Parts: sequence; structure tokens; C-alpha cells
Amino acid sequence: MSNDNGLIKPYASQFAFVSRCLDSTLIVFSVGLIAWFGNIPLNSDIWIAGFLSGLLHQILADFTEIYRSWRSETLWAEARQVIMCWMIGFSVIFTIGQFSPVQDTLFTWPMFVQWFFVALALLLLWRLLVRIGLRYLRSHGYNTRAAAIVGTGPLAQKVASRLDSATWAGYRLDGFYDDRQKAEPLSSECRRAAGYDKDACVSVGGFDVLVEKAVSGQLDSVYIAMPMRAESRIRELLDRLANSTATVYVVPDLFVFELLHARSINLNGLPAFGLIGEPMRGLNGWLKRGEDIVVSSIILLMIMPLMLFIAALVKLTSHGPAIFKQQRYGMDGKPIEVWKFRTMKVMENGKSFRQATKDDDRITRVGSFLRKTSLDELPQFFNVLQGSMSIVGPRPHAIAHNEEFRCQIKSYMRRHKIKPGITGWAQINGWRGETDTLEKMEKRIEHDLHYIHHWSVWWDVKIIFQTIFKGFVGKNAY
Repeated sequence: MSNDNGLIKPYASQFAFVSRCLDSTLIVFSVGLIAWFGNIPLNSDIWIAGFLSGLLHQILADFTEIYRSWRSETLWAEARQVIMCWMIGFSVIFTIGQFSPVQDTLFTWPMFVQWFFVALALLLLWRLLVRIGLRYLRSHGYNTRAAAIVGTGPLAQKVASRLDSATWAGYRLDGFYDDRQKAEPLSSECRRAAGYDKDACVSVGGFDVLVEKAVSGQLDSVYIAMPMRAESRIRELLDRLANSTATVYVVPDLFVFELLHARSINLNGLPAFGLIGEPMRGLNGWLKRGEDIVVSSIILLMIMPLMLFIAALVKLTSHGPAIFKQQRYGMDGKPIEVWKFRTMKVMENGKSFRQATKDDDRITRVGSFLRKTSLDELPQFFNVLQGSMSIVGPRPHAIAHNEEFRCQIKSYMRRHKIKPGITGWAQINGWRGETDTLEKMEKRIEHDLHYIHHWSVWWDVKIIFQTIFKGFVGKNAY
């Protein structure tokens, strides 16, 4: 029986209870620790604040689901939920604390900041230690789970690769099962890509063998990874597995789509998968916006004298305003007004816009230098501060270009699922300036979508630094 190797699953409810008690204890302990080091009297008001924080943490934990099983997910995924739960709870306690007797002690600077980070560190530390301990046990054959995969195609091998890479989860691949294929080794690519031994990376039998093992308790998990067209076979197998205690997962064949931060929702009891998602929702959106506000504010303070000089230079060397406001598409394809230093003798906008080309007679002498060095885009930091743009993101195209290319390039409008940026992954890779061919625009869109798929704060920092050295100039910028 596979359950012989289980250490937590038989006592899952008890482990969750201990986790709850430990979290609340650490929160209360952190209050006492900070008060003691800060020479604050450990009176009843301090302990009441700690107790209420621990209680509120437990209430919010049910919404953030921090006490569910995290076996198949990363430490970062679990930590993110813990951070969110503690941030919300602490914000509420901090607000209430402004009207409590400890207002002038525990909730003064820097005491409340110290409490926040000490408690958060303790909440994350014990989870890290537990994962390290479980990984050690699982590497020695304890607390493992036997997993079977239904199917032998690319989707099934992708599931096997994911299970193998989740080393902290302790999954043991029992094998692949398919009712339309005899027991035989799979392709060498399977073993080479996933790192399985010869016996694991093999089709070990049909559905009869699978069901027999599941019913007898030899399998903990069954992952059905078959194409969508196999619906009737999947239904039949689910009916047969209903008499077992194995946990059965159906892995949707969504890899045939180009997923953009796909997520599942509960539509009043009906599960639905979002294939084209919202990459900057929730915590990611707050992180991205905070990054934009901080960075744009610092940069604006630094470049304000330069911007005033450029504005005066533009105004004195040609007729017209120093700032040119152009209509472009922003997030969700909604029109926004993008600011730039005027670089042309004309101010084309909307559907009549014509892209700048080499030796374009509409560009002023000062404007030519500004465009080649991207200094004409400095006013867009005000767009970032205002909220219509971001520091890093796909460059906003003129409305005329959007209407032209959205019908020619697959997934073109997906670049509008986030705010447009002053710089981006495409720009630092050389895809800036004139896009006089469809191939050039396709490469730009390819880089934009790659950025959206893999966004992170650290990648934004990397792009910003790379922009300083190679993103402001380019051979295609006129």
C-alpha cells in the first residue's frame, strides 16, 4: 500500500490544527519580542493586541487558504499567500491600533514596522524548515506519493516532466497507462527530458491494470492527460475510478492554445478556464503599480532640469507647442493620450498618422536628435505617474498602426492586456523604431508577448538597466 510511506496525509487535519496554533503563537510571541527589545512594558494591552492579531489571522486564513495542502506547489506560491494574509490582517490591526491604548507605544515608528517583519519572518521560517525536512524524508523514500499518468502523448509527458521537477513534492511515477497501446517503453525523449529511469518512463498497461491498482490502494494520484477528443474514454475511466480512494485529476489539453496567464474561476458553481488572462491582477498589479510610482518619481526629479531645457529648445527652434499629445491604445485597448516632445513640423494623430522614415522632411533638426536618443519620450514619465502607462511594457502604437496590424498578426491585441511602457523587452533587443515590414512588427509582438508571459519585478529591473546602456538608441529609430 502506498499509504505506508505517508507521514502527513493520515493526520492532515491535525497538522492543519498545529499549523494554526503555531502561526497564532508566533504572532503573539513576536509582539512580546518587539516590546521587550523596545523597552515597552509588557502589559495586558500589548498581549491583547497580539491575541487579536492572531485571531484575525486565522479568520483571513480561511479566505487565503494557507492551511491547505501545498505538496504540489512551490514555496513561493505558499509564501505569497501567507504574505497576503498577514499584510491584510496587520493593516486592519494597525488601523484599529490608532484608537487603542498602545497607539503611542506599539504602533509608533519603527515599532510597528519591526513587528510586521519579525512576525512575517517567523511565519515563513517554520514553513521553510518543514519543507526542508520533508524534502529530506522524501529523498529517503518517506512521505512519498505514487502517481500514475493516463495517456502517452506530449501532454502526458509534459505532466511527467512537471511531476519530476517538483522534487519537494515527493511524487513517485508509477508509469503511463493507455488502453490503446501495449506495454512498451516510450520515446527516448521522455527519459532524456524528464530524467526518469527506464522502468518509470514506460507504458505499463491499459485501464484495467490502472483501475486494479487504484482500487487496491497502490496509487495515491491519477493524472488523466488525454486530448479533448477523448471525452468518452475519460468519462468511462472516471466512472471506474470512482470506486477507488485515489485522487484523480484531469489535466485539460490547454497546451494547444497560447495561454496568457490562464486561471480558473468558479462561475456560480461552474468551473471555467480563462485562456487569455489578466497578468497584472491582484498582488502583481499592486507590485507593478508601486514600482512605477517609485521609479517614475525618482527619475522625474533627476531629469526635470533636462526636460525644461529640451522644452525650451523645441519651442525656440520650431513653431508649435513643446509637448505633443498623441492618441494611442492603452490597457484593454482603451485610448490614452501619450505625451512626447514635439519632433515634427506637423502634429499628425489618429487614422491619418504616417510613421517616421529615414530622412523624413517632417522631422525638425532638434527632433531628429531627440528621436534617435529617445529623449522625446521623457514626458511619458508623467503618463506613468498618472497611471495610463508603465515604466516597462509593450510600446504604445499609433491607432492607425493598431488597426492595420491587428488583422495581420496573430495575438496582436494581447499586448494590450497590460499597460504600455516607455521601454520594453522588444526595445532592448533591437526591435524599436520603424517597422516598415510585417516581419519586423511580428518580432516586436513576439517579444512583447514573451514579456507578458514571464513578467516579474526583477525582470523589469533588468530591462530598465539594459535600457540605460542600449535601449535609448537604435539603427531603426528616425
